Amino acid sequence: MSEPPPVLVVTSLYDPTADVVIRELHGRGVPVVRLDSGDFPASLSVEAEITERGLRGRIHTPSRTADLTRSRSLYYRRPSGFAFPHLAEQDARFAVTQARYGLGGVLASLPGCLYVNHPHRIGDAEFKPSGLAAAVRAGFDVPPTLITSRPDAARAFVERHGSVLYKPLHNPVYLVDGVSSVVKVAEVGAEDVDDSVAGTVHLFQKRVSKAADVRVTVIGSRVFCVRIDSDLLDWRTDYSRLTYTPAEPPRGVEAALHRYLHHFGLVFGAFDFCVDQDGRWWFLECNPSGQWYWLQTETGLPLLTALADLLERTS
Repeated sequence: MSEPPPVLVVTSLYDPTADVVIRELHGRGVPVVRLDSGDFPASLSVEAEITERGLRGRIHTPSRTADLTRSRSLYYRRPSGFAFPHLAEQDARFAVTQARYGLGGVLASLPGCLYVNHPHRIGDAEFKPSGLAAAVRAGFDVPPTLITSRPDAARAFVERHGSVLYKPLHNPVYLVDGVSSVVKVAEVGAEDVDDSVAGTVHLFQKRVSKAADVRVTVIGSRVFCVRIDSDLLDWRTDYSRLTYTPAEPPRGVEAALHRYLHHFGLVFGAFDFCVDQDGRWWFLECNPSGQWYWLQTETGLPLLTALADLLERTS
């Protein structure tokens, strides 16, 4: 009797959330093949053929081989990037490109596979302007937002709205004295806007008079809302000062969540909202690869069960 189709988990070596999911799947008797693109080509290899019947082939890791036509689902987490440090710069650049479009293209084309989420759809959804525009179309309330490289436009926006936040459009690795850091959300006044704004694109957003934050995790058809109370401008800067309470979304929000995910072709999303003094939920962003397991630890909500059900394809 052949082994049941496996779940592919694409992530880096150190990923505690993936570890928890894999243990849950193993406990259910669901086979798992874990791989990291950063292991290619040293300990990861691929053979894929395109025939009149479509794509077929195998992925080989040191411990497992996965038949590309029998993958049950693929959980795309946080793989490390391709690297060829043994090659000269130009050769390495060529090799990385071939690996990205070759192995990456194969992993993005598995027949009959459920992607949680598809890597290309993750890429689409990570563009913050696209997410904010999609949020408006989905029916969310979105704070007035300006994306600009013009100092005069930024200054006028701040003067018009009074209390305004600066937010990075994306957070790449940023080293300060050799330590990985991020550009933080910060309140700005008109006097803070100078000609350096012209150096790149920036996001400015009207500050909502916040009573609390809410993290909403959508896993397939299931929705988990957690209210986060703190005195912080950005709750992600100090988890020790947070308190968590399961919450119910206002009318219309759950339908809007699914409209948003459908727009990007996602089945998982970690949404952030702020709740104003009147109880109105304001959409801030959706991370298609966001963290979620710590919320189960804090609240007891069955997020792990929901995700394992989705990957096992029982829900």
